[in-house]
Amino acid sequence: MMQRSRLAYFLLTLALLVAFAPMARAQFKSEAFSNGFGGDDVAPADSAEAMFSLREYFAGLRHKQELKIGTLAGGSAVFIGGQQIYHKQYWKLPVIYGGLGATLGGGFYYRNQYKTSLKAYEEAFASNPETTLTIDEKAHRLSNYLFAGSALIYWGTMMDGVITFPTDNPHHAGKATMYSVLFPGLGQAYNGEYWKIPIYWGVLIGAVHYLDVNHTNYKRFKRIHNEATDPESGYSASISASTALYYRDVYRRYRDYSILAVAAAYLLQVVDANVFSYMQDFEVSDDISMQIRPTVLAPDTQYAFSGGGSTAFGVSFGLRF
Repeated sequence: MMQRSRLAYFLLTLALLVAFAPMARAQFKSEAFSNGFGGDDVAPADSAEAMFSLREYFAGLRHKQELKIGTLAGGSAVFIGGQQIYHKQYWKLPVIYGGLGATLGGGFYYRNQYKTSLKAYEEAFASNPETTLTIDEKAHRLSNYLFAGSALIYWGTMMDGVITFPTDNPHHAGKATMYSVLFPGLGQAYNGEYWKIPIYWGVLIGAVHYLDVNHTNYKRFKRIHNEATDPESGYSASISASTALYYRDVYRRYRDYSILAVAAAYLLQVVDANVFSYMQDFEVSDDISMQIRPTVLAPDTQYAFSGGGSTAFGVSFGLRF
């Protein structure tokens, strides 16, 4: 039961990553950092169509236009292998689809064997509690391993696409963001801020630990409450139904808080990687000096030819940082 619960949390996390990929598209728009004071530099209003377009994505796969990493990753999260097609690495497609097909097919096969043995055992136990039939736990474990393998192949496919995405900027914001989406702390490593990795991992591990503890206690008191309120269960423990109900609700609330803490820590390190990737090119120097030099202020040409202009002299000041 615990393995099933952890597998459910893993699949939920994977689904959140997939859902986040298209939304992260807005972080990669160069127009988001335009000055916005008018003219050609005005950033267009964001919309769902501007943030992600299937037409643009498939045009990129046909090599009709270049794609930004957000568009490519968002589309390839659903259309698996799109990144490899865009990078013209067609030889990887049989490996990806063959691996996914083998692991998913084997996972469903062994999961079906486990469910069949479980159903047969429950029917036999109902008629004879001393039945010799057993549940095929080996098939259960194999199915879990195979499903985990398919998730790992999917993750590796997304990571491969991000790694091979061509960029001229060694601190590309899109890459930093996608690295953090796929593996917490990797975006900070990409930005060269290794000291942040233990902080984020410490927060994430602590939040996941409390999530596990609170969820375990929630299930425990939920089971006790169900047994205490069932007249046919023969419950005789010292914990009353009202006490079990109280602690069940407390630990459920703490579990929900822990989920929010995990999500907040995860999203924070993604935002951190994105924001600080833009700040890598900022030049910060302790050399602050003042320069004073004479300069010539040229007259406006329109008045110069009409005789209305004159040449002026002045002094310019400048601070160098």
